[in-house]
Amino acid sequence: MKLILTQEVTGLGGPGDVVEVKDGYGRNYLVPRGVAIRWTRGGEKTVASIKAARTSRAVRDIEHAAEIKAKLEAASVNVAVKAGEGGRLFGAVTPADIASALTETTGEAVDKRTIAVKNPIRSLGAHEVSVRLHDEVSATVALNVVKA
Repeated sequence: MKLILTQEVTGLGGPGDVVEVKDGYGRNYLVPRGVAIRWTRGGEKTVASIKAARTSRAVRDIEHAAEIKAKLEAASVNVAVKAGEGGRLFGAVTPADIASALTETTGEAVDKRTIAVKNPIRSLGAHEVSVRLHDEVSATVALNVVKA
């Protein structure tokens, strides 16, 4: 089955890539989740628009990614959340919350899809998250979850 990816899929490709996958994987997983659309001849226009949007959001090059990495790793990022007694959160800290805190702190726009949280953050205190800035550059950010 030939598909056009609309989002990043680990091990498969990025937005705008045309990939060939097994029918069941495409029909039962990728398409229902909105990660991919079926490939058609008219879909090539969609590929062009997806790639244009991707390049406008993407980090320009490795040097720019290294600059952003230095800013992110040097910054002290605080995320204010609602918490109950004992430091337990109501829910978890989402990548969107982290992305907005990083953008406020550093002034660099960080896409929530580039943030990798190993385990859900459900307690107050210090945590670490990984931000994939470029294919070859990742930053480890120290995150401090505080009570709002």
